[in-house]
Amino acid sequence: MRAAPNPDLRLRAAAALAALALAACAPLAPRTTLPVVVRASPNFDERRPNYVIIHYTSNDDAERALRTLTDPLAKVSAHYLVARDGTLYQLVAENARAWHAGESYWGGDSDVNSISIGIELDNDGAEAFAEPQIQTLIRLLADLKERYAIPDANFLGHADVAPRRKLDPGRRFPWRRLAGLGYGLWCDPPYPPSPVNDDALLLAALGYDTSDLDAAVAAFKAHFAPDDETAELSDDNRALLYCLIGKKQE
Repeated sequence: MRAAPNPDLRLRAAAALAALALAACAPLAPRTTLPVVVRASPNFDERRPNYVIIHYTSNDDAERALRTLTDPLAKVSAHYLVARDGTLYQLVAENARAWHAGESYWGGDSDVNSISIGIELDNDGAEAFAEPQIQTLIRLLADLKERYAIPDANFLGHADVAPRRKLDPGRRFPWRRLAGLGYGLWCDPPYPPSPVNDDALLLAALGYDTSDLDAAVAAFKAHFAPDDETAELSDDNRALLYCLIGKKQE
């Protein structure tokens, strides 16, 4: 014998369907101060990040960093923080714009916050990055790359996008290791000579803001040539840059 439909279940199902319908056509909060007629459309999707920007916190422990990143007066945040012991904290939804990059630029984009995921690493800036932390970071990067189809070249450091203001994640960050896994670019020597000798042109082609050329050179070396602390680009540095540009275009 077939059981009679449960009226409570039918009511709950109907309510759920109604809620979905209302959500699809929910009225928008007007942004303009002008008189406006709202005609809500269901044809939209959420912010899709195309970059990942990696930072260090400059703090001695994760709790201090978390207090800063969640303090309304500090006006700074990130989507994730990875503690030294590998604990992963989420602070901002991925579809929201976190305040991590500040005044920034990369490859023609001058508002990196709007197109990126920000990840803070619990590190004081002078120490080596802890292995549990890097293992968690690698898993997080793999997850983000798969879900958002982020290109290899779009995994960057804060110093890359803000070279006049920032140094993080610094010379001790394992960029070569991450690039080998598909999170960033890397070239190993020997490099074919660069046919271009214009430093600003090469750095800009990779993505750097070259309005302060010295800062761009320093940020490039901290990322791609961490053992080279000289102030100018050598022929070997230019060859490295040219190799990286080629990989970016692949």
